Amino acid sequence: MLLAAGEVAGRVLSTNLNTTFRNHLGPALQRSKTSQIPQLLKYSQRSPLSFSIPSRALATKSSKSNYKMKALVYTGPGKVALEDRPKPQLSAPTDAIVKLKYGTICGTDLHIIKGDVPTATPGRILGHEGVGTIDELGSSVTGLRKGDTVLISCITACATCSFCQKGMRSHCEHGGWVLGNKSDGTQAEYVRIPWAMSSLYKLPDTVNLAEAVMLSDALPTGFECGTLNGKVQPGCSVAIVGAGPIGLTAMITAKLYSPAQLVLVDVDDSRLELAKQFGATHTLNSKKPDGVKQLLELTPNGQGYDAVIEAVGIPATFQLCQDLVNPGGIIANVGVHGSKVDLHLETLWDRNISITTRLVDTTTIPMLLRLFESKTLDVSKLITHHYKFNECEKAYDTFKAAADHKALKVSIEY
Repeated sequence: MLLAAGEVAGRVLSTNLNTTFRNHLGPALQRSKTSQIPQLLKYSQRSPLSFSIPSRALATKSSKSNYKMKALVYTGPGKVALEDRPKPQLSAPTDAIVKLKYGTICGTDLHIIKGDVPTATPGRILGHEGVGTIDELGSSVTGLRKGDTVLISCITACATCSFCQKGMRSHCEHGGWVLGNKSDGTQAEYVRIPWAMSSLYKLPDTVNLAEAVMLSDALPTGFECGTLNGKVQPGCSVAIVGAGPIGLTAMITAKLYSPAQLVLVDVDDSRLELAKQFGATHTLNSKKPDGVKQLLELTPNGQGYDAVIEAVGIPATFQLCQDLVNPGGIIANVGVHGSKVDLHLETLWDRNISITTRLVDTTTIPMLLRLFESKTLDVSKLITHHYKFNECEKAYDTFKAAADHKALKVSIEY
């Protein structure tokens, strides 16, 4: 609503971003040989769902000029269809055409299908995450070659506008979150990527491509919007509300900074069990009586948590975060809120807290890719279900009823 690859793309990001990494580099990161982080950064629920899926093969090809591909298309609130679409063509010298290998489904795809994203109009090909190979390149693209295996950032960035220069690529004046929203996305056999040099990242041959898709959106979202905005640092206390894919990626990346306490809160015991496997020091089902009291008792003198990360996006969880933050602490909002929430300034006005919001910028993809390649970041357990593209109906059914299927992220192979 998502990663040495960034070296081909880039522009110098803001001094503030580099300073953030230097100030908060934890022992776990130091052990992972990430001394080049500043240099790398320079380059840098449920709703009725109607499917219409033809029984023909995934692609037909009568000639290069009228190649037809399969694409998953949003056709109106509650409806999608697997359609024949023309293969996308280069429309600017900075473009690339990527042939998809692996993709996934995001919660924002469900929001679009429900009709909650007005910029995504009927007829739009869904999806903003993926890994594939470069099929065509625009004439001005350098540093990438046809046949390269690349990661597609969920954020398209020109790398030159004022927002990109400040590291706010999500607000790029010529891009931002456009894939699967304002332009056709990645849930198709091919996709056109604008600003390829700063929106694609070459992948090493050694990485698992299905797992690498987590670096398109989920990992940088949890890291940037949760861990970095929450200013997680060695010895601090962290509570993460929501143990879905984004909450877990926030936890995985927060762990790199060696907090003293890393507590996961959810209503799903199976997800809390997985959080323990990822390294949570404590977990709690918030449905239990006196849940807030039990969570506060885990902190020194019951004062609360230094960083509270909201990874759900509903009023009840935002309220819980207000109850858990300690004086001088930070509430880092990651969840996508579709309705208004209450901000209780009558109890917070004198507590010196900060509340942050953010849309992922994916400026940390190069750093995360380095950690992923070195196996410091293990995301294999986040992918719970695997489907072929012609099984996308099953993939969506699984993802929109994630609790019933004990699903986190679903992998789609093209």
